[in-house]
Amino acid sequence: MTKPSNVRQPLLRCLALYRLMPWRFALTATLFTIVNLSLAWQQWLVGRAVHDVESGRAVQRLPDGALDWSLARHWLLALLALAGARAVLQYCGGVMSLIIGQELLTILRQRILQQVQRLDLAYHWRHGVGELVTRTTRDADKVRDALISFWRQVFETALVVVASIGLLCWYSPWLGLPPLLLTLAGIGIFVAQTGTLVHLDRAAGAAYDKVNQELSEGVNGVRVIKGFGLEQRRVEVFSDHVDEFVRLARQALAYSASHIPLPQAVVALGHVWILGYGAHLVQQGRMNVGEIVAALLVANTLVFRIEGVGRVMQIFADARSSAGRIWELLDERPGIAGKPEGQERSLPDGALGLRLNGVDIAAPGGSTAILSACDFEVAPGEVVALVGATGSGKSTLAGLLPRLLEPDHGSVRVGSPWGGWRDLRGLDLDQLRRKVHVVPQESFLFSDTLAANLRLAKPDATDAELEQALAWASAGDVVASLEHGLQTRLGERGVTLSGGQRQRICLARALLARPAILVLDDATSALDALTERRVLDNIRRLRASGDYAVTVLMVASKLSTILLADRVAMLAGGRIAAEGTHPALMASHAGYRELLGGGDGK
Repeated sequence: MTKPSNVRQPLLRCLALYRLMPWRFALTATLFTIVNLSLAWQQWLVGRAVHDVESGRAVQRLPDGALDWSLARHWLLALLALAGARAVLQYCGGVMSLIIGQELLTILRQRILQQVQRLDLAYHWRHGVGELVTRTTRDADKVRDALISFWRQVFETALVVVASIGLLCWYSPWLGLPPLLLTLAGIGIFVAQTGTLVHLDRAAGAAYDKVNQELSEGVNGVRVIKGFGLEQRRVEVFSDHVDEFVRLARQALAYSASHIPLPQAVVALGHVWILGYGAHLVQQGRMNVGEIVAALLVANTLVFRIEGVGRVMQIFADARSSAGRIWELLDERPGIAGKPEGQERSLPDGALGLRLNGVDIAAPGGSTAILSACDFEVAPGEVVALVGATGSGKSTLAGLLPRLLEPDHGSVRVGSPWGGWRDLRGLDLDQLRRKVHVVPQESFLFSDTLAANLRLAKPDATDAELEQALAWASAGDVVASLEHGLQTRLGERGVTLSGGQRQRICLARALLARPAILVLDDATSALDALTERRVLDNIRRLRASGDYAVTVLMVASKLSTILLADRVAMLAGGRIAAEGTHPALMASHAGYRELLGGGDGK
């Protein structure tokens, strides 16, 4: 796996993603600067007001016996006005920080989704759905919270410390210096604790990956679970994963709860110093009671701010591990590049053939060879059935053609004897996948309308083109049976349709794209023999009429499919072990007969 290039600052890298309207940062920072610096001014004013009250000037008795409240009203209105203005600015700054946080979260999730789509199948084989969901949800949320909360707390705390220590030093340098040292010591203790918090959160994050993976499999595999009566067993496994996550999360919380009070206690010692040394200054006449009250308010502010820093340091520690996991994903480089280096070569129109020369490919981990020195060729316009025992590598070979997989050795080429052969690694990936289309056995349809699912292959297709493609796939009756026709919304993964209906819709989608090479990876397994023959006959008629020429490679497991092919190729031992027509192979190849159960195919 590719290591992050700047793993020490994953949070800063996440923050660097935010480049939308940087003026928002400046405006928010300005608002918080005014709010926090004015806090010291407010406390100074409180000290002045208390001094006026203590000295008897706030309320004075006039010679006629009436009370003069003008100075008291002055202080009351001034303090109320300042508190109200600070509240308004604090609210505006909070709203701006929320906007920044949501935009950053959106950017992060978009980048993660884009990266997930870019990475090749080999990466997805190594990493489960649960892990990717965790990166997009829990980890992204933690990074957003940390970057916004941490930025606010650190920025605001720095301003408060500067203003508060400045006010104390203005009263007396020795009154402010010890609280400053105690505050820095408390922050240093917090920073020293973050390494352990990061380690604990990484363990909790890994456990959360397993929870997500188990949940995803429980939802997607619900039919299998119910079919085998596995509900209770799956619930128990899921509960075990949740219990493990809760245990690790509690460890992190216990560590945080037991260690955060220490730096707070260190900072709180500033109260003792201010009260003791401040009383000494009052006794000497160098401070008044109002000023010592203001100094104690400053000490309270420092304690509360450090308490907030303690909470945000825990969030920051959690987010460091989350940001590290996100950048481990974002720093991955696809093993299959979308654009070739050097001169790009295009593919000609019309049917294309395919050729494998000495192809080797191993299973993930490199321990077992799937294909070994495999040579195989299909002529343009030919219909070939590829057969083999379970696990012989038929689907792997099919995945090589649109470069969903990459061979370890050898080459995969498309083209024709008269137009030349092009190595797939020298072609634009988007153009290749428009020309070579694989229809897998597992028919996947999105939770959208039937028309929208079909138009994935050709976004500008008209309704008439959709109906024509459905007719080629012998799926006209499927549309006729739906209440709203092409505009009928399909359930998640096309669950509202039968297996055969889903396969025909997927075939129609592939034919709508008019690929030059159509690979059917057991994509007609749920069709009856008559429907399957109609589909292939329609494809042959298109080729015969000159309207559309396509080469068809059928990964086949049914005899009815094999009988529809011009030629059969048998895959065994990682290579093509036999080729020919079905009758010829039945007559001459014992392994082929054994594979088909010894039948004569009649």
